[in-house]
Amino acid sequence: MSEGTSEQVAAHFRGLILAGRIGAGERLPTVRQTARDFGVALGTAARAYRLLEAEGTIVTRGAAGTRVADQPSTLPGAVTAKLRAAVQEALRSGTSQTEIMNALTAIWDSEQ
Repeated sequence: MSEGTSEQVAAHFRGLILAGRIGAGERLPTVRQTARDFGVALGTAARAYRLLEAEGTIVTRGAAGTRVADQPSTLPGAVTAKLRAAVQEALRSGTSQTEIMNALTAIWDSEQ
């Protein structure tokens, strides 16, 4: 994965958790492994984990490691299914992630 900020690293894990790809109680990689995987400094990976812990998404349990919280927020299944379908269609049509995210933000903002 390319270089990123602590918020980008946190957003990656948050997305996996929200989508149900990582479930309650599942162990996350160590901070050191996360830093290697994302090509970021150890401090950046640690900050990402602190962000997730502060919002209650993950918990650190000493020797048991860092795990997804018992009651993490997850998206309703129907929302996740529609998002996956939208991503698949975007990939088929050659639409970039940035374009999709910009469109989603605009649609979200117009619905508020």
